[in-house]
Amino acid sequence: MTLRYPAVADQFYPSEPTILKNSIEDCFFHKLGPGKKPPSNEDLGKIIGLISPHAGYMYSGPIAAHGYYAISFLKNIDLIVIIGPNHWGLGSGVAAYPAGIWVTPLGKVEVDKNAAEQLVKVSKIVDFDDLAHKNEHSIEVQIPFLQYIFPKGFKILPICMALQDKATSIEVGEALAEVVKDKNALLIASSDFTHYESQDIALKKDLEAIKAICELNVDSFYEKIRKLDISICGYGPIATLITAAKKLNASKGNLLKYATSGDITGDISAVVGYASILIL
Repeated sequence: MTLRYPAVADQFYPSEPTILKNSIEDCFFHKLGPGKKPPSNEDLGKIIGLISPHAGYMYSGPIAAHGYYAISFLKNIDLIVIIGPNHWGLGSGVAAYPAGIWVTPLGKVEVDKNAAEQLVKVSKIVDFDDLAHKNEHSIEVQIPFLQYIFPKGFKILPICMALQDKATSIEVGEALAEVVKDKNALLIASSDFTHYESQDIALKKDLEAIKAICELNVDSFYEKIRKLDISICGYGPIATLITAAKKLNASKGNLLKYATSGDITGDISAVVGYASILIL
């Protein structure tokens, strides 16, 4: 069975298990984090998806922790679909990971072979391709958080998107909804928001995009990205999640936390925006 080993351990997060667990816990108790440790006792009802950032844990981890705290009450998850952008341009335009195991310092997570095969069959646009995933961090950095909050284990379906146009995202989202409709599934879109603009500009642009996301409006989301020139790296995964979620009867998005790298480092001249958004 194919093993996918970490590509960014010791870069985006620690590679030593105990240090990594401590790092994740620090994210929950950080001044920008939720201030409490999972599991949550608050049942938020049916959660279909989560948008989560994917920078190094020291930068976006506290913001990501809001989303992972919020979903930590969930039980008996059959499948976690993680959709991320392809930063490297390697491999297929839309790549599902074939059957195999993803390895992190916290253990192994199995790819749901049947779900992956069904997605490739239904979508007509998704290929099996492990090369697209080889160096990509956007999916990888979500998994240790998931292992921390769901220690009993889960299966994943990783999808890496180099093609992020609206038509592709809608097609993949519709196929994904068909695949997970009878499963107790959770969908995660991995994305950062504005890149390398001032704090004020990043906030203004990102809140416009987040408004469209919370309205579950893919057309408005793409229009705002175009009109405002918003440098969201995972806009395709976000649109894919929104499309699938609407097919699965989602009604809204809920912004849990927004902050920037400037809130961490104090340098607000050129920041990256991070958001945790629930799709309900």
